[in-house]
Parts: sequence; C-alpha cells; structure tokens
Amino acid sequence: MKLFKNIFIAAAIISAGMASTSCDDMLDTKPQGVFTDEQIGDEEATDLMTAAYATLLCHYFGNNESFAGPINNWVFDVRSDDALKGGGEISMEGYMHQLEVGNVQSDNDVANFKWRNNYYSISRCNTAIRAIKASSAISDDTKAAYVAEMKTLRAYYYFDMFRIFAKFPYFDETVTNPSECRADEYTRDQIVGFVKQDLRDSYEALPKTQSEVGRFNKYVAAALLARVDLFTSDWAEAETYAGYVIDSQQYELYPNFLDISKPEMNNQYESVLAVQFSSANSPDQFNFNNCLNCTYSEGNLYGTGDDFYLASQNLVDAFRTDAHGLPYLDGATDGKSIDKADFAGNVDPRLDFTLGRIGMPWRGHEYNEKWCRNLDIYSEYSGKKPYPAPESPFVKPGIVPWGASSLNCILIRYADVMLMKAEALIEQNKSLEEARGLINDIRRKAGRSVDATYAPVDCNPMIANYSVSEYPATGWNQEYARKAVRMERRLELAMEGHRWFDLVRWGNVVEVVNAYYKTEGKIRPYYEGANLSENEIYFPIPVNQVDNAGDLYK
Repeated sequence: MKLFKNIFIAAAIISAGMASTSCDDMLDTKPQGVFTDEQIGDEEATDLMTAAYATLLCHYFGNNESFAGPINNWVFDVRSDDALKGGGEISMEGYMHQLEVGNVQSDNDVANFKWRNNYYSISRCNTAIRAIKASSAISDDTKAAYVAEMKTLRAYYYFDMFRIFAKFPYFDETVTNPSECRADEYTRDQIVGFVKQDLRDSYEALPKTQSEVGRFNKYVAAALLARVDLFTSDWAEAETYAGYVIDSQQYELYPNFLDISKPEMNNQYESVLAVQFSSANSPDQFNFNNCLNCTYSEGNLYGTGDDFYLASQNLVDAFRTDAHGLPYLDGATDGKSIDKADFAGNVDPRLDFTLGRIGMPWRGHEYNEKWCRNLDIYSEYSGKKPYPAPESPFVKPGIVPWGASSLNCILIRYADVMLMKAEALIEQNKSLEEARGLINDIRRKAGRSVDATYAPVDCNPMIANYSVSEYPATGWNQEYARKAVRMERRLELAMEGHRWFDLVRWGNVVEVVNAYYKTEGKIRPYYEGANLSENEIYFPIPVNQVDNAGDLYK
C-alpha cells in the first residue's frame, strides 16, 4: 500500500513548489535537483507516479480550484437539465450561475480552474514517463507497465480537455518546452486519436490487477477508451473494450444501490476507476470535489453545508414510472410533478438514493426544510451519493469541509461500463437482446434496493410508491432501445457529472437545454432570457491563459 500511503505527502510537496508560479512558469521551470538515469529505480519511479496520481485530487493551491474545477465535473451538470448551482443566492459563486443560464465567457473561473488543473496534471504525468523511460535500473516489462499507468492517467486529462474546450495544445513526454506549443498545432481529431492510441497501448501493457488499491489496471484503460469511443461515435471499438471489462469478471453490480455511498465498500463491486480519499489526517485528503455541496443537515450532523449542486425538478420528474414500472421515455403527458414525498404516482427507487426529499429518510434521519439552504430559489433536492451516514466512523462531522469522509469518488463504475456496451450495441443495431439484458440487470439492482431495513435507511416504501421493472422483449427495436439506454444513463448515473457530456455527444444538447429553460423556468424566474447556442457548447480558451501565452493561443 506504499503508493497511496505516500500520495498526499508527495502531492503537498509538489503543490507547494508550484504555488508561486504561473502555469507557463511551471511548465518551463528547470528542476533544482534531478535524479540521474541510474538513480531512477523502482522506488523513485513509484514516487513520481504517486505525485502524478495525486493530481486526481485537483488540489493545488487551495480549496476552490478543487471545488469549482473538480475531477468529477459536477459543475457541468449545472449546464444540463439535471442540476442547479444551489448555494445561498444566485450571486454566490456567480461564475457557476453563468454556466447554469448558458452564459459562457472566457473569463469564467470554472474554465480557468479546469484548464490549469488539467495541464498541471498532464505535466506531472509527462515528468514521470520521461524519468521511467530513461531509467536503466528498471526492467523493460516493469517500465512498460509503469509508463502505461501514466499514459492512461494522461489520457484521462486530455479527454477531459477534449470534452470541455474547443481548442487546446497537446504535448507528450517528448516535448521539451510545452510553453511553445500552439493551441492549433493539432486538430481535435488528431488529439483524440493520440488519446485513443495511448489507451490501446496501455491496455496491452497493464496488468489485470494491481496489488495497491487505486493504481490503474488494464480494465481502467479499457473502460476509459470505451468512454472516449462513445464520445466520438466509434461504436464497434466501444463495444469491444467495454466488453473486455465485463468479460474480466472482476466487477459486479452493488447488492444495494445505497452501497455506492458506503466507505466500507470502497474499491469493491462497481469501482473501476476511483479517486482514493481519507478523513484520517490532513484536510488535503478530503474530497473537496463534493464536500462543499453537502446539505445544511439539521442539527449540524455534517456541519452547516453550503448546499451547492442540487437537482432540477426536471430530473426529479424523470424518476416517475408508469403502471408497468417503466420510465416515461418521452415524458409523462399528465403534467404532474413529484412535488411531495407521498406523490400518488409510481417512482423509481433510485430517486431516494440519489436526492434528498422533504419527508423522506436521509441515511436514517428525516430530511426536512431545515436541511435546505434556500428553498425559495433552489428547492429541496440536495445530492446524496457522496455522503455516508453522519454517524459513520469514516465521516468527520461538523468541520469544514462539510460532509468530509473517506468515501472514494468513483469516476468510472461498472454500471456505467455496462451501459456503454449496451449503447454501443444499440447504435450498431446489433445484439439488441444482449443490450436489453445489460440494462435490465441494472434495473434489477434498483428493484432489489427497496429494503426499509437496509442500514442506514434511505427509502420508505410506506410513503412512496416504488415501482421499477425490466424492459420487455415486445417492441424492443433500435429506436425504443436507444431511448431506453439514454434514460437509464440519466437515472442510474444522476448527479455524478455525466449528463451534460452525454447530451453533447448525442448531439441534442442545445435542443434539450433550451426546452428545459422554458419548462423549469416556470418555477425558476432567474431562467428568464437563459439560452444556449451551438457556439457555446465548448469553452473558449480562458482569457488569462491567452494573455499569458502571447500569440500561441490566438
């Protein structure tokens, strides 16, 4: 376990070294003391890799770049039809409010945090790769596996850039002066091609398992490649690599949906790629990606949380099910909303494992108005997934950041991979029955999770009419299956940072978001005038990065 015992120490040391430099300065800084090729042995290589893995915390300068430029990308759900900024007032963290209402500007802090976090992280990956390749003290097989870990991690960050920014520079470990790289040196197609090739190569070089939790194995590379392939509509390759993960039999669905929120389940079941967190020592080890989003929690159970990242009414209503326990794939036609806990219609039980609802359990406590920071503006639907029960020994109660615990942040989980393969099959109009089976496996998990005795209690079948059923074979054609898998992604992965990117890759983000502004705007007056256009889907290069780079980014 050496790697992740040392990860935060290495992160703190290297972050401290960066704190007084700009992004360009950091990329150009010559090390004051360096290892010779002979000195880079297994232990030194592991230390460099540790520093690179620590970048998953996004915690370089303070707390805000991890909160507002988080690795889990919850801030992009705010751009979709799933989530609201939340917090105190509209003006609080106003740059996030801009994203919620479709106002994309080049000086937005989220854009700058994401750009800066990703390039610091890429730089560490390249540093580790160069050192490992140059070593004469590491065997060729070990060297190849270590490089593959770092290339997989680097691919994660470049894919993040690809999904967020229209243009950005690309450089690998062979580039000696990254600050001279232009943003238009490579096309988007070329860059995503580099990313895919790194992941293909890494899949071949990585081991099936790792002795240390958190380190990437070959199935992390496969799952990430499948995700990239879905974004570029490479359905055949997505099917293949998602299939590798499934066929490995190393992963399985959680027994109960609530297990996703239990630290004792870390690195088990659905955990394919997860960021390792701890509440044992330094606050630098806490999950600042999510901590500041924690509910107010009456009685100061978690502390007086900031209550950012709340669900929209649109998302809540998506959990409605019909008389057969199936979702309304085209929206319910009766115009009713899930406006109270004892809503008369049927609901998918995943609703109450995902969101706080007044009158329903929250980890064995009653969620009420006092758990909500601003009901008038943002309503009641605080996200639940990142927060164990406040009584859990893994939780640090009543301190900043609110809701801090040792619960891992899963960036790719097995249910997601199953849905990746199902979608790839459906888009090829191939093996539709297999796709239906994958989707129904996930729906069965939701169904078996309705257990009022499973501790801590998070649903109440005495109040809500829970009903979730499997899709029948009758009528299961490509068009119907496509709607089903897209809805299943929305329900299963709700509030995990995926919705915006799914809408972007499906090509309907402008249509869906603008329709959402009209319907959600009936209860959100601040949506008046909100609009998303095609040229606002991707962020421009942050203005301060343009200014710092001279003519390179213009």
